[in-house]
Amino acid sequence: MPIPDYQSLMLPILRLAGDRKEHSVAEFRQRIAPEFNLSEHELAERLASDSQTVFANRIGWAVQYLKAAAVLKAVRRGVYQITDRGLALLKEKPTEINARTLRQFPEFLEFHEKGTEAVVTPPSPEVKETPEESLEHSYQALREALATELLETIKSGTPAAFEKIVVDLLVAMGYGGSVEDAGKVVGKSGDGGIDGIMKQDKLGLDFLYVQAKRWKDLVGSPEVMRFSGSLTKKHANRGVFIRTSFFSKDALEYIEETPQRIILIDGRRLASLMIEHNVGVAPAKTYTLKQLDQNYFENL
Repeated sequence: MPIPDYQSLMLPILRLAGDRKEHSVAEFRQRIAPEFNLSEHELAERLASDSQTVFANRIGWAVQYLKAAAVLKAVRRGVYQITDRGLALLKEKPTEINARTLRQFPEFLEFHEKGTEAVVTPPSPEVKETPEESLEHSYQALREALATELLETIKSGTPAAFEKIVVDLLVAMGYGGSVEDAGKVVGKSGDGGIDGIMKQDKLGLDFLYVQAKRWKDLVGSPEVMRFSGSLTKKHANRGVFIRTSFFSKDALEYIEETPQRIILIDGRRLASLMIEHNVGVAPAKTYTLKQLDQNYFENL
């Protein structure tokens, strides 16, 4: 069963709190999950930022909005209790509670109207994502667009520029010692399908064999097999095979069967690694999300 959106969690939370007892957010998560028959895999699914699970994030936002509408109140850190307003709302026997339901309360309207001054603006009932999820999805969309632009720029460049990109990326990832050292070996070999040899460590105790070429067509297993054969001749067991296009299914299956450790990097992964290691990209804007520091206020 799909993980319910945060608005679908509002009514179960309020019903659970209807016993007038105090309930922690952790208890809400623990007791509501079975109502939706969520599997362990679903409960373990995490946000793109890996900051918390999707279910925990949605429970948290549902509680936040119920509190903003004054149907729940915080009695201490992370612990909530239903209010008289919340009990009255339950007596109406609603089939669902969402942002539209909460708009009848002036506190929630004020919360909404001040959204431009707050961290987030409460979304409309039609919006199923939490503000954090919307932000992360927007970030991922921008990152995908950047990756596409980056890959197009790489393909339109010169072979020498591509060689420099590969050197800079591998050095940024911790290989090759320095750019100067790496530049002396990458692109210099041309020995049986091996374009370059980079240090596995700064001292050069072990080496990484590299083949990197701009390529428009799909890369099949024959090309990867030839690279594997070149590694065998060198008595090497590690290699990186980089292309700006994509690898076929049989190529991916081949590296799973070979005893050598060969990493295939296609165009999308190349662009993603460049973004991750800040090669060929620069920060445009930085946003810092902040949250209330409960420890600060507890120690006042």
